[in-house]
Amino acid sequence: MHNISDTPSSSMFSNFPLISAIVAFAIAQSIKFLTVWYKEKRWDPKQLVGSGGMPSSHSSTVTALATAVGFHDGFGGPTFAIALILACIVMYDATGVRLQAGRQAEVLNQIVIELPAEHPLAESRPLRELLGHTPPQVVAGSFLGFITATIGHLITMAGR
Repeated sequence: MHNISDTPSSSMFSNFPLISAIVAFAIAQSIKFLTVWYKEKRWDPKQLVGSGGMPSSHSSTVTALATAVGFHDGFGGPTFAIALILACIVMYDATGVRLQAGRQAEVLNQIVIELPAEHPLAESRPLRELLGHTPPQVVAGSFLGFITATIGHLITMAGR
């Protein structure tokens, strides 16, 4: 078992799993941001922090975390098991509950649009529709997270 005080460079900034997860998240969100710019010729800063879309930043983050934990602590240990199960739950949730909630929001928004102007809900603020992910978005995010952590591991090993 690792004790944080046992490691001389036990700073958050040298935490390989944490850095891998943050980098994977940043790359996934940047891809979404640049894709919107390329397709729609407009800058949409919401893409840098928003959920939904291709690739899944949730999936890339938790996959990078689990992969980096595996490289750091070993793939046979309990820490990797915890990170892997967390990743599976997050990805399952993204394609299940969150995807269905987004689809329900689409239907509800359409119903509100069709309400007569005098209806109390006619002026309701629209619900966010892009909440979850399709399976291909989750797979792409997971692949991105795996590649990010693997490249980070190779860079870390080369620096030793």
